[in-house]
Amino acid sequence: MPRKNIHSGIVYSTDKEYNFEKESNNDISFEPGQQKLVIKLDKKHRAGKAVTIIEGYQGADIEAIGKNLKVSCGTGGSVKEGIIIIQGDNREKALQWFIKNGFKNVKKV
Repeated sequence: MPRKNIHSGIVYSTDKEYNFEKESNNDISFEPGQQKLVIKLDKKHRAGKAVTIIEGYQGADIEAIGKNLKVSCGTGGSVKEGIIIIQGDNREKALQWFIKNGFKNVKKV
């Protein structure tokens, strides 16, 4: 998973006017039809247990999407660093949920 870096690699700046604050992409919510999502299965570093990973969602309401998806699949999971993680192999259920809620660009890998 990518490391979060609040200064995007900048250690020091000689410019007195430079602002270290980075613009957040999570403030903008895109329409469901504009989202490009990837649904995949992962077993690495999880003691052989499978999880469904949804990547590519852009928006501030990712926590609500994750919660609704967990309820729909009837399992647990979490949202970390812009990635929705659902316990178990729920790729088909997740795909059907996204299609039902108006997402068009969803790929199952």
